[in-house]
Amino acid sequence: MTDSAPQRVALVTGASRGIGKAIAMRLARPNTIGGGRHVVLVSRSAGPLADLQHQIESAGGSASHFAVDVADSAAFAAAIEKVAEERGRLDILVNNAGITKDGLALRMSDEDWDSVIQTNLTSAFVAIRAAARSMMRNKFGRIVNISSTSGVVGNAGQANYAAAKAGLAGLSKTIARELGGKGITCNVIAPGFIETDMTANLPQQVRDHVLGLMAVKRLGVVDDIAHAVAMITADEAGFITGQTLCVDGGMTMC
Repeated sequence: MTDSAPQRVALVTGASRGIGKAIAMRLARPNTIGGGRHVVLVSRSAGPLADLQHQIESAGGSASHFAVDVADSAAFAAAIEKVAEERGRLDILVNNAGITKDGLALRMSDEDWDSVIQTNLTSAFVAIRAAARSMMRNKFGRIVNISSTSGVVGNAGQANYAAAKAGLAGLSKTIARELGGKGITCNVIAPGFIETDMTANLPQQVRDHVLGLMAVKRLGVVDDIAHAVAMITADEAGFITGQTLCVDGGMTMC
Protein backbone atom coordinates (compact mmCIF):
# COMPACT_ATOMS: atom_id res chain seq x y z
CA MET A 1 0.00 0.00 0.00
CA THR A 2 1.47 3.36 -1.02
CA ASP A 3 1.54 6.47 1.10
CA SER A 4 -1.30 7.95 -0.98
CA ALA A 5 -3.58 4.90 -0.59
CA PRO A 6 -6.46 5.11 1.90
CA GLN A 7 -5.71 3.86 5.38
CA ARG A 8 -6.97 0.35 5.96
CA VAL A 9 -9.70 0.00 8.57
CA ALA A 10 -9.63 -2.99 10.92
CA LEU A 11 -12.29 -4.05 13.41
CA VAL A 12 -11.30 -6.22 16.38
CA THR A 13 -13.84 -7.77 18.75
CA GLY A 14 -13.00 -8.63 22.33
CA ALA A 15 -10.43 -5.83 22.20
CA SER A 16 -10.57 -4.69 25.81
CA ARG A 17 -7.96 -7.10 27.16
CA GLY A 18 -5.67 -10.05 26.54
CA ILE A 19 -5.24 -11.32 23.01
CA GLY A 20 -7.75 -8.90 21.51
CA LYS A 21 -6.01 -5.90 23.02
CA ALA A 22 -2.62 -7.08 21.74
CA ILE A 23 -4.04 -7.62 18.25
CA ALA A 24 -5.55 -4.14 18.18
CA MET A 25 -2.32 -2.51 19.31
CA ARG A 26 -0.27 -4.45 16.77
CA LEU A 27 -2.55 -3.63 13.82
CA ALA A 28 -2.48 0.05 14.75
CA ARG A 29 1.31 0.22 15.10
CA PRO A 30 2.72 2.51 12.39
CA ASN A 31 5.50 1.48 10.00
CA THR A 32 5.20 -2.27 10.49
CA ILE A 33 4.07 -5.11 8.23
CA GLY A 34 0.32 -5.41 8.65
CA GLY A 35 0.27 -2.29 10.84
CA GLY A 36 -0.70 1.33 10.43
CA ARG A 37 -4.40 0.49 10.38
CA HIS A 38 -7.21 2.54 11.84
CA VAL A 39 -8.46 0.06 14.41
CA VAL A 40 -12.08 -0.02 15.56
CA LEU A 41 -12.13 -1.47 19.06
CA VAL A 42 -15.16 -3.54 20.07
CA SER A 43 -16.15 -4.97 23.45
CA ARG A 44 -19.11 -5.02 25.80
CA SER A 45 -17.68 -2.26 28.03
CA ALA A 46 -16.69 1.15 26.70
CA GLY A 47 -14.39 2.17 29.58
CA PRO A 48 -11.44 -0.13 28.79
CA LEU A 49 -11.81 0.64 25.09
CA ALA A 50 -11.48 4.39 25.68
CA ASP A 51 -8.29 3.76 27.62
CA LEU A 52 -6.94 1.53 24.86
CA GLN A 53 -7.82 4.07 22.19
CA HIS A 54 -5.85 6.70 24.11
CA GLN A 55 -2.93 4.29 24.43
CA ILE A 56 -2.92 3.59 20.69
CA GLU A 57 -3.16 7.26 19.77
CA SER A 58 -0.39 8.17 22.20
CA ALA A 59 1.85 5.70 20.35
CA GLY A 60 1.10 7.37 17.01
CA GLY A 61 -1.68 5.04 15.90
CA SER A 62 -5.31 5.65 14.97
CA ALA A 63 -8.33 4.12 16.68
CA SER A 64 -11.99 4.49 17.57
CA HIS A 65 -14.31 2.32 19.62
CA PHE A 66 -17.85 1.25 20.34
CA ALA A 67 -19.42 -1.01 22.96
CA VAL A 68 -21.79 -3.79 21.93
CA ASP A 69 -22.55 -7.34 23.00
CA VAL A 70 -21.56 -9.53 20.05
CA ALA A 71 -24.20 -12.04 21.18
CA ASP A 72 -26.87 -9.46 20.27
CA SER A 73 -26.84 -10.22 16.55
CA ALA A 74 -29.03 -7.34 15.39
CA ALA A 75 -27.16 -4.68 17.37
CA PHE A 76 -23.77 -6.10 16.43
CA ALA A 77 -24.52 -6.24 12.70
CA ALA A 78 -25.94 -2.71 12.75
CA ALA A 79 -22.80 -1.41 14.48
CA ILE A 80 -20.51 -3.00 11.91
CA GLU A 81 -22.54 -1.61 9.02
CA LYS A 82 -22.41 1.84 10.62
CA VAL A 83 -18.61 1.68 10.87
CA ALA A 84 -18.32 0.74 7.19
CA GLU A 85 -20.70 3.53 6.20
CA GLU A 86 -19.07 6.23 8.31
CA ARG A 87 -15.49 5.36 7.36
CA GLY A 88 -16.27 4.39 3.78
CA ARG A 89 -14.59 1.01 4.13
CA LEU A 90 -13.95 -1.97 6.38
CA ASP A 91 -10.92 -3.92 5.23
CA ILE A 92 -10.00 -6.22 8.10
CA LEU A 93 -12.23 -8.14 10.52
CA VAL A 94 -10.82 -10.01 13.49
CA ASN A 95 -13.40 -12.09 15.33
CA ASN A 96 -11.73 -12.57 18.69
CA ALA A 97 -14.54 -12.20 21.25
CA GLY A 98 -15.27 -15.38 23.17
CA ILE A 99 -16.47 -16.85 26.44
CA THR A 100 -16.12 -20.16 28.27
CA LYS A 101 -18.71 -22.03 30.31
CA ASP A 102 -16.92 -25.28 30.99
CA GLY A 103 -18.45 -28.51 32.21
CA LEU A 104 -18.61 -32.17 31.33
CA ALA A 105 -20.90 -32.78 28.36
CA LEU A 106 -23.34 -34.98 30.29
CA ARG A 107 -23.86 -32.21 32.85
CA MET A 108 -23.83 -29.22 30.50
CA SER A 109 -27.05 -27.21 30.39
CA ASP A 110 -28.69 -26.09 27.17
CA GLU A 111 -28.13 -22.50 28.28
CA ASP A 112 -24.37 -22.98 28.69
CA TRP A 113 -24.20 -24.68 25.30
CA ASP A 114 -26.25 -22.04 23.51
CA SER A 115 -24.52 -19.00 25.02
CA VAL A 116 -21.03 -20.22 24.07
CA ILE A 117 -22.10 -21.14 20.54
CA GLN A 118 -23.82 -17.76 20.13
CA THR A 119 -20.85 -15.69 21.33
CA ASN A 120 -17.99 -17.75 19.92
CA LEU A 121 -19.42 -18.95 16.59
CA THR A 122 -22.66 -17.26 15.58
CA SER A 123 -21.25 -13.78 16.25
CA ALA A 124 -18.42 -14.48 13.80
CA PHE A 125 -20.93 -15.39 11.10
CA VAL A 126 -22.98 -12.26 11.84
CA ALA A 127 -19.86 -10.07 11.66
CA ILE A 128 -18.64 -11.62 8.42
CA ARG A 129 -22.03 -11.21 6.76
CA ALA A 130 -22.20 -7.56 7.81
CA ALA A 131 -18.59 -6.70 6.90
CA ALA A 132 -18.45 -8.56 3.60
CA ARG A 133 -20.60 -6.04 1.73
CA SER A 134 -18.03 -3.27 2.24
CA MET A 135 -15.14 -5.63 1.47
CA MET A 136 -16.76 -6.71 -1.80
CA ARG A 137 -17.33 -3.11 -2.87
CA ASN A 138 -13.64 -2.36 -2.33
CA LYS A 139 -12.47 -5.75 -3.70
CA PHE A 140 -10.29 -6.29 -0.64
CA GLY A 141 -10.79 -8.03 2.68
CA ARG A 142 -8.95 -9.92 5.36
CA ILE A 143 -11.05 -11.95 7.80
CA VAL A 144 -9.43 -13.74 10.73
CA ASN A 145 -11.33 -15.90 13.19
CA ILE A 146 -9.54 -16.55 16.46
CA SER A 147 -10.08 -20.18 17.39
CA SER A 148 -8.21 -22.41 19.84
CA THR A 149 -6.30 -25.65 19.80
CA SER A 150 -9.30 -26.96 21.76
CA GLY A 151 -11.18 -26.70 18.48
CA VAL A 152 -8.48 -28.72 16.72
CA VAL A 153 -7.90 -31.60 19.15
CA GLY A 154 -10.83 -31.25 21.59
CA ASN A 155 -10.64 -30.77 25.34
CA ALA A 156 -12.48 -32.58 28.10
CA GLY A 157 -14.97 -30.30 29.83
CA GLN A 158 -15.25 -27.95 26.86
CA ALA A 159 -17.75 -29.54 24.50
CA ASN A 160 -19.44 -26.19 23.81
CA TYR A 161 -16.20 -24.23 23.44
CA ALA A 162 -14.45 -26.86 21.30
CA ALA A 163 -17.50 -27.23 19.06
CA ALA A 164 -17.73 -23.47 18.53
CA LYS A 165 -14.02 -23.13 17.81
CA ALA A 166 -14.02 -26.12 15.46
CA GLY A 167 -17.03 -24.59 13.73
CA LEU A 168 -14.96 -21.52 12.91
CA ALA A 169 -12.73 -23.67 10.70
CA GLY A 170 -15.64 -24.88 8.59
CA LEU A 171 -17.12 -21.41 8.44
CA SER A 172 -13.79 -19.91 7.38
CA LYS A 173 -13.19 -22.46 4.60
CA THR A 174 -16.67 -21.81 3.24
CA ILE A 175 -16.24 -18.02 3.32
CA ALA A 176 -12.82 -18.41 1.71
CA ARG A 177 -14.42 -20.29 -1.19
CA GLU A 178 -17.38 -17.95 -1.52
CA LEU A 179 -15.48 -14.67 -1.38
CA GLY A 180 -12.00 -15.51 -2.66
CA GLY A 181 -12.81 -14.20 -6.13
CA LYS A 182 -13.63 -10.81 -4.60
CA GLY A 183 -10.16 -10.29 -3.14
CA ILE A 184 -11.26 -11.42 0.33
CA THR A 185 -9.37 -14.01 2.38
CA CYS A 186 -10.64 -15.81 5.46
CA ASN A 187 -8.38 -17.72 7.84
CA VAL A 188 -8.29 -19.13 11.36
CA ILE A 189 -5.63 -18.63 14.00
CA ALA A 190 -5.73 -21.23 16.76
CA PRO A 191 -3.75 -20.15 19.84
CA GLY A 192 -2.38 -22.70 22.25
CA PHE A 193 -1.70 -21.92 25.91
CA ILE A 194 -1.14 -18.16 26.13
CA GLU A 195 -0.13 -16.19 29.21
CA THR A 196 -3.29 -14.21 30.03
CA ASP A 197 -5.42 -13.64 33.11
CA MET A 198 -7.36 -16.77 32.09
CA THR A 199 -4.25 -18.97 32.42
CA ALA A 200 -2.56 -17.13 35.29
CA ASN A 201 -4.01 -19.49 37.90
CA LEU A 202 -3.12 -22.77 36.22
CA PRO A 203 -1.91 -25.31 38.80
CA GLN A 204 1.82 -25.89 38.52
CA GLN A 205 1.40 -29.55 37.58
CA VAL A 206 -0.89 -28.56 34.71
CA ARG A 207 1.59 -25.91 33.59
CA ASP A 208 4.44 -28.43 33.71
CA HIS A 209 2.40 -30.93 31.69
CA VAL A 210 1.60 -28.34 29.04
CA LEU A 211 5.21 -27.22 28.78
CA GLY A 212 6.20 -30.84 28.26
CA LEU A 213 4.00 -30.98 25.16
CA MET A 214 5.52 -27.89 23.56
CA ALA A 215 8.44 -27.93 21.17
CA VAL A 216 9.53 -24.44 22.25
CA LYS A 217 9.18 -25.18 26.00
CA ARG A 218 7.39 -21.98 26.96
CA LEU A 219 3.86 -20.69 27.11
CA GLY A 220 2.89 -18.20 24.46
CA VAL A 221 2.39 -14.50 25.02
CA VAL A 222 -0.33 -12.34 23.52
CA ASP A 223 2.09 -10.72 21.09
CA ASP A 224 2.73 -14.13 19.50
CA ILE A 225 -0.90 -14.13 18.37
CA ALA A 226 -0.92 -10.45 17.47
CA HIS A 227 2.07 -10.81 15.15
CA ALA A 228 0.42 -13.79 13.42
CA VAL A 229 -2.72 -11.73 12.83
CA ALA A 230 -0.69 -8.84 11.42
CA MET A 231 1.09 -11.20 9.05
CA ILE A 232 -2.05 -12.89 7.74
CA THR A 233 -3.96 -9.61 7.30
CA ALA A 234 -1.19 -7.80 5.44
CA ASP A 235 -1.88 -6.64 1.90
CA GLU A 236 0.77 -9.11 0.75
CA ALA A 237 -1.08 -12.11 2.26
CA GLY A 238 -3.70 -12.36 -0.46
CA PHE A 239 -2.74 -15.93 -1.48
CA ILE A 240 -3.35 -17.39 1.99
CA THR A 241 -6.96 -18.36 2.60
CA GLY A 242 -9.05 -21.13 4.13
CA GLN A 243 -6.21 -22.08 6.46
CA THR A 244 -5.94 -22.80 10.18
CA LEU A 245 -2.67 -21.57 11.66
CA CYS A 246 -1.92 -23.10 15.06
CA VAL A 247 0.17 -20.65 17.07
CA ASP A 248 0.90 -23.03 19.91
CA GLY A 249 4.64 -23.53 20.25
CA GLY A 250 4.43 -26.84 18.44
CA MET A 251 2.02 -28.40 20.93
CA THR A 252 -0.36 -29.88 18.36
CA MET A 253 1.70 -29.81 15.15
CA CYS A 254 -1.59 -29.33 13.28
